[in-house]
Amino acid sequence: MAETLLFYALPVFLLCMAAEWAWGHWRGRDNYSLADTLNSLSQGLLSQGVALLTPMAQTGLYAAVHARLALVSPALWHGALSWVLAVLMYDFCDYWLHRVSHESALFWAAHAVHHQSEHFNLSTALRQESFYSVMGAPFFLPMALLGVPTGQFAAAGMVVLLYQFWIHTEHIGRLGWLDRVFSTPSNHRVHHAVNPGYLDRNYGAILVLWDRLFGSFTPETEPCVYGTVKPLASWNPLWAVGQFYAEIWRRMQATSRLADKLRVIFKSPGWMPPGAALAGDLPEVRLARPRFDPPAPRWARRAAVLLFIAMAAGCGAWLSWADALGPLANLAAGAALAAGLWGVGALLSRPLRGPATGSA
Repeated sequence: MAETLLFYALPVFLLCMAAEWAWGHWRGRDNYSLADTLNSLSQGLLSQGVALLTPMAQTGLYAAVHARLALVSPALWHGALSWVLAVLMYDFCDYWLHRVSHESALFWAAHAVHHQSEHFNLSTALRQESFYSVMGAPFFLPMALLGVPTGQFAAAGMVVLLYQFWIHTEHIGRLGWLDRVFSTPSNHRVHHAVNPGYLDRNYGAILVLWDRLFGSFTPETEPCVYGTVKPLASWNPLWAVGQFYAEIWRRMQATSRLADKLRVIFKSPGWMPPGAALAGDLPEVRLARPRFDPPAPRWARRAAVLLFIAMAAGCGAWLSWADALGPLANLAAGAALAAGLWGVGALLSRPLRGPATGSA
């Protein structure tokens, strides 16, 4: 399964993160925070759990459509060129899913998790969204109609996903002509930034040519400020997943018109019902805003690291045994994972209480 492959690739990702941290520390540009990194990695584990519990949305729907409605014989999809074409098709479909996820509130609610970190480093790449693939499954059905076999579709998706890991870094600058063709660190920094001129730009996963073709490209011209326009300001991984869903509900409750309630769901994430007096409306972007990183006692930080390691090991065991477990056991495992990661966030949120709290 794709989620199993991703999980076993985690040691490689962690080594790359360690190298990036060491390089940044040596150059005096360390952009890692323990709490932020654990929060991002917690979202990665949650996404793996949700993927395991929603196989129909991952490949099941695709396989069903492919088996019944494919217009092109799967036999034609063989050879190296067909694999390259499958990756390009996946990248094209992903561009439109990604763009809709920034332009529609309901889809943004699923995607926002990936943008909540106020840091930009390789751990941000692992801050995967739990419901993004569930919401986005229909966007890839054109590939099924064109006969791309299910295994080839899944492999193309893995190539597109793995490519995006390296572009989440501040330590690689402009890359000349590559920036005009591919999604590179410079282009992707723009995508993650909340600078007014950078919002909702550079959606391409592998190719930034899609952005150039469809008018959503912006080059990096000023320092980036990361996060979401309305900061998450929490280490609770469950609230991170649900924050914008709660915001949608709040806006729906603020208007009595059914048409406006529906518009809240499908219009831009920044759209407000006309005439609705909402406390805490979307703030203006403050480019000098401080990062959310409240201090926690040393013992709590250490306990959070140990608990996260235990949750990661437990998640690995679950991924290995999931096929042999029944639905209720898998649900229970998913609930235990969510509860444990909530505990990691709770430990990181413990306030300092006096000068002695920083002791081991």
